[in-house]
Amino acid sequence: MKQIMKSKSNSTILPPTYLLVGMLMMLGLHYLFPITQWVPKPWILLGFVPLGFGIGLNIIADRMFSQARTTVNSLGEPSVMISEGVFSMSRNPMYLGMALVLLGVAVLLGSLSPLLIIPIFVWLITIKFIKFEENMLAEKFGARWLEYARRVRRWI
Repeated sequence: MKQIMKSKSNSTILPPTYLLVGMLMMLGLHYLFPITQWVPKPWILLGFVPLGFGIGLNIIADRMFSQARTTVNSLGEPSVMISEGVFSMSRNPMYLGMALVLLGVAVLLGSLSPLLIIPIFVWLITIKFIKFEENMLAEKFGARWLEYARRVRRWI
């Protein structure tokens, strides 16, 4: 376990910071380098749909962590493996929720350039957090984790 923890120690910036930086980068791209307006007004308001789903997913998953009395902190060690509810549809509903928030912001802005941030966010979260978390869960929960990982996709 200590070896896994050491590989994680280089990532002290938590996922919500990545989300905030992603949103700021989207705004910058939209205003400084707008490629084209792919969603015309008033259709940009549809961005509230993925934004709302993303926020909702995060709230539901956070409550499940609280109810299970385990950590939501990406740097912490979980005491319980949650595999029901939103975790039966995605192994990472909170990260998926963050990606949906970014999608919602991109639609609200309406230009193509903010969409470039979403795959970068997904890639960074996968290499900085998800792989570490999955290694820790596999080590801690063994066969139960492997069965869950086989059944449920990483993102969707």
